[in-house]
Amino acid sequence: MFLEKARTNPRLLNLDHNFKETKPEVRVDIDRRQAADLGISIAAVGRTIETLMGSREVTTYVVGGQEYKVLLQAPDSARLSPYDLQNVFVRTGSGGLVPLSNVVTLSERARAQTLSRQDRVRAITITASLAPGYSLGEALDFLDRTAKEVLPQEARISYLGQSLEFRESSGALYVTFALALLVVFLVLAAQFESFIHPFVILLSTPLAVTGGLLALWVTGQTLNVFSQIGMVLLIGLMAKNGILVVEFANQLRDRGMSVRDAVLEASVVRLRPILMTSIATVLGAVPLAMATGAGAESRQALGVVIVGGITLSTIVTLYAVPALYLLLAPYTKPIGAIAAKLADLQTKPVTGHGHQAAE
Repeated sequence: MFLEKARTNPRLLNLDHNFKETKPEVRVDIDRRQAADLGISIAAVGRTIETLMGSREVTTYVVGGQEYKVLLQAPDSARLSPYDLQNVFVRTGSGGLVPLSNVVTLSERARAQTLSRQDRVRAITITASLAPGYSLGEALDFLDRTAKEVLPQEARISYLGQSLEFRESSGALYVTFALALLVVFLVLAAQFESFIHPFVILLSTPLAVTGGLLALWVTGQTLNVFSQIGMVLLIGLMAKNGILVVEFANQLRDRGMSVRDAVLEASVVRLRPILMTSIATVLGAVPLAMATGAGAESRQALGVVIVGGITLSTIVTLYAVPALYLLLAPYTKPIGAIAAKLADLQTKPVTGHGHQAAE
């Protein structure tokens, strides 16, 4: 049922599974009511079949100090065919003999050569190839939805190979992205002695992620492990643009300039360094985005994210960072404000009680 539903997806190619029923098997079904009427116990039927077909140890004997097992089993000529059971008799409770065929029914069927297990549970592994342009994440999401619709509630789903790596790395990268953002924010907060300035600086990060996703969509790339690594790199690459503007604006405020004049002057003076570093980074990532040959898919995804993310965020942050600084900076004091206040206190003459104590 699950495979039939999965095969309706034309973008899943060569869909297959490892449960191949190619091993012949004979099933013996006991008619319990008939056996009870004839006075034959189920244990006697099972013991008879085990003894004649599979052998059973009944006793041991010792010869020359060596102990040997005594095994009972029908000769090879009497167990060549499953239907040789019709020539076997089983003893009833009263001591009579009844043909085994009177109480058992034979049926032939096929079963799998081996029963694989995953996490100590019997499992069937399903494999497939992906059509061009169909990502692994989309395929796994489709199979997960299909499993919820078709499989019973007690069925469990797990992943192997590339699917397992994709699921684990995707979840880990989201945590890594959040931790990287938090660490950068805390470092900037310690450097600028404010929680507002790091917020202004990291404004470029979501813009860079948007640019990276847009570049992936335009080029037909997928959001895979390598493109997610590129998203994490954008945090550090794009924070520098905001740092250049905010740090210089703070220096100008320490010199006595107003917030508006400081951010205007910083935006003009830092325009060239921002453009030079951004263009150099983009040009350095272009060979990755245009890579060919073995493993080019991973390099292309990484390069496309960097090129698209830095290009869009650089253009937008040239306007967004100064505007946000102008809006929020009045609620903060210049970094040198505390040092200037301490220096002011040291230069003031001691008066009042302090003067009297000195006398």
